[in-house]
Amino acid sequence: MAKSENTWEMEGTEAPTMEGTEVPTMEGTEVPTMAGPEAPEVKFTSVDYTLFILMLVASMGIGVVSAFRSRGKASTQEYLLGGRNMSPVPVAFSLLGGSISAISILGNPTEIYFFGTQLSTSLLGCIPGCIFVHQVVVPTFYHLKLVSINEYLQVRFGSRLLRTLATLCLLLVNFIYMGMCLYAPTLALSTVTGIATWASTLIMGVICTFYITIGGVKAVVYTDVLQTLLMFGGVLVVGIICCVDLGGVGNVWTIAEQGGRISFFDLNTSPYERHTLLSTVMFGFYIMLSGVGFSQTVYQRLASVRTMETAKRLVVFFLVGLYLLWIVFYFSGLVAFATYSDCDPLTSGKIEKPDQIVPFLVTDKLSHLTGLSGIFVAAVYGGVLSTLSSCGNSFACVIWEDFLKDRPYFRRLSDAKATNVVKFLSAASGVLAICMGLMVEKLGSIFHVANSILSAISGPLHGVFLSGICAPWMNAKGAIVGFVASFTFSVWVVIGKFVRGGGSPPRLPLSIEGCQEGLQHLANTTVTTFLANTTLTDALMANSSVSDALLDDTHSIEGSSTKTIYEISYCYSGVIGMALTIAVGTLVSLITGPTCPKEVDGVVNPACGRAYQRLWDFLKSRRAKEQRIVIQEEELKMLGISTVQNLNTPS
Repeated sequence: MAKSENTWEMEGTEAPTMEGTEVPTMEGTEVPTMAGPEAPEVKFTSVDYTLFILMLVASMGIGVVSAFRSRGKASTQEYLLGGRNMSPVPVAFSLLGGSISAISILGNPTEIYFFGTQLSTSLLGCIPGCIFVHQVVVPTFYHLKLVSINEYLQVRFGSRLLRTLATLCLLLVNFIYMGMCLYAPTLALSTVTGIATWASTLIMGVICTFYITIGGVKAVVYTDVLQTLLMFGGVLVVGIICCVDLGGVGNVWTIAEQGGRISFFDLNTSPYERHTLLSTVMFGFYIMLSGVGFSQTVYQRLASVRTMETAKRLVVFFLVGLYLLWIVFYFSGLVAFATYSDCDPLTSGKIEKPDQIVPFLVTDKLSHLTGLSGIFVAAVYGGVLSTLSSCGNSFACVIWEDFLKDRPYFRRLSDAKATNVVKFLSAASGVLAICMGLMVEKLGSIFHVANSILSAISGPLHGVFLSGICAPWMNAKGAIVGFVASFTFSVWVVIGKFVRGGGSPPRLPLSIEGCQEGLQHLANTTVTTFLANTTLTDALMANSSVSDALLDDTHSIEGSSTKTIYEISYCYSGVIGMALTIAVGTLVSLITGPTCPKEVDGVVNPACGRAYQRLWDFLKSRRAKEQRIVIQEEELKMLGISTVQNLNTPS
């Protein structure tokens, strides 16, 4: 098969063409193409640009104000954690905005558009995940007064090597994620603004680097408030207006149901299905653990408030906010499908990438509303800035705390000079994000990339944290071997998907029947019938790439029913990584000698610690009892021999 233009395209994201397909024609008759009517011109007015620029200016202004108010308070604690006395209200919005990126704004609607609503049941899995983080993770981390969560691994396992491995893994995840967040939305938003992707990447990267560097975590937090409100408001306005034009929520739901998009209780237990109730619920649980419980960016916000109870309430607020935002994002996907149920823009060639669905909707249907495109662009870029600022600040934090702080040269620095070093690291993170954003052009669609690659890389690391908190028997050797084994396996699977290749997974049907209304009526009914009955899956199968396998967790290779580990749903990637770390680590720990309960007192979950202490005491008493029995048997044996010898001795 011919290789697609981009190396890692999600499910064949290039607009399908008729290339390689012979269509019967009548002499003198022009054959219509898949492109259909021309896409509407980009109409980004001066009002739209004004609103967009105001958002950027406001973001930079907040950074300047935060830096001005913090003058004379030069310390790394102030810069990274806001002095641990920040107001919970802005921190709550920052917690939400820093975790909900433009990947969610553009990627979630795209998944609903192509694969239906089953993904939305991941919100059910977020509830037990939130309870676990609220009751187990936050109390364990908060009272230790950490700055970098990787420090916990050294406190818990007493291993500097493990802490270093964890930091390197975290930096790798941040580096990839920042590049995705910076580049992917600019690609999709070129549909609305017409701004070149490289120019947009540079603008966003420079602005974000500026206000992270001068203002620290306070600039990030206060800017996140603005950006979170923009994210929610921008997408909500677009959804409401389009929904009204379609006749209300009832009509949108009816059209989506007729198109096969409504599905919530797929009880299929096959791990190879892209979305099922089981896989999405497990995915939601993992989202809460990875995105909140074991996230450096989130921990810095939770540690910036005065009390642990406030931090725990912030976790609950995050869950509520996540529900509100993601429901709006998911519904916007249904609205987009209802709008284009009979004329899919990707199949008809009006857009090139799946992630352009919602931006195209704004341009196509709402461009007559002055300023709305500007609000939407500000909302999506707000998500970009919010995520980048959070990642950049945590990037500087872990490098300073885990690599530089204890070095002889840096230990002698004053607070002011140390803070300048951290600011330099923040600036460096912004530059690296820009470089990665410019290089990540080959990746393609954002939702699946983020959740496939990043879950595979971060799952083993989160398994180490989970082992440290809930597996008191785990020792340093077990944690290191478990992490390395799980990380190697996860990366091998990701690379295997890329190398092995395969066909595009089956998608829900899409139609272009409505696109024929704008074309000249043709006498050749064969051509018309062919175009009207062509679905997205049929067209894309002709353009599938070997590299699609990296992002397509389900392969529909014609004539082959064999499934391998490479076809397992991306929803399980993170959970498998965590489980493998715990399993291998436990086995190695039992072989090399489990940790004594007294050695982990205060650094594990109290309930797990008490249960392990009781088990330890029970096994210890049992071993002592067995030893006493052995000793008694040996004493009796010796006594018996001695008695026999005495009887045989002549008087």
